[in-house]
Amino acid sequence: MDAALAIRTTFTPPGQVPPYADSVGPDGLQRYKYRGSDPNHPENVALRRAFSSKLPIMWFVGVASGSFEPIYPVWVVGDAPQELEFTLALDHAQRHFGDAGAADPDYRMYMERLTKVRLHQRVFRTQVMLAYESRCAVCNLGHSQLLDAAHIIADGHPDGEPVVPNGLAMCKIHHAAFDSKILGIRPDTLTLHIRQDILDEVDGPMLRHGLQDMHDRPLMKLPRSRSARPDLARLQTRYGEFLSA
Repeated sequence: MDAALAIRTTFTPPGQVPPYADSVGPDGLQRYKYRGSDPNHPENVALRRAFSSKLPIMWFVGVASGSFEPIYPVWVVGDAPQELEFTLALDHAQRHFGDAGAADPDYRMYMERLTKVRLHQRVFRTQVMLAYESRCAVCNLGHSQLLDAAHIIADGHPDGEPVVPNGLAMCKIHHAAFDSKILGIRPDTLTLHIRQDILDEVDGPMLRHGLQDMHDRPLMKLPRSRSARPDLARLQTRYGEFLSA
């Protein structure tokens, strides 16, 4: 019991500066800053022992005040006292890639993708679900297992950060319609628009009630906090893409 069992990152409200600048390193792996500036602080020593013993740990990432998303297992795979940070592996594959591939852009892309899936996308989903109280913004469906955290701007785009104002809670049918440019959201009124060819189509009850009846209606669910609501500039960009289709 002389090695760390868990680490924690507290929640930082939108617009505030986090106390520790954790980030993704040049190799695509996540960095975790030391506690303070003393490499021999007991918490840093405990993490170093987990590193030397190759022990898995848990990471509790703050997603709201008093709420955390558990990420596990996580491994400490690097220690940089000069940078006051540890390197974390969030996936078994990340544990077994050495430094030799760090300069390879394909290597970095693969490592970054794993980091996004294991950490950033999980935290993003949890934060979006909390903001929308696990209900679809379009139809108010409240079954979380049928909901996704949809990006307004795709995560591969420079403005596609995994932050709540770039997200919408959507049921799977409306998420797919949004990504397929069948459904658009007008940013000035926050009303739903269905592509004309879909409105003209004749089909079964899902098309009629799930899509066509949504046309010109306002979003049915928005976050209580204004800072968590959809970013209008991002919505404008996405609506332009919808209109072009």
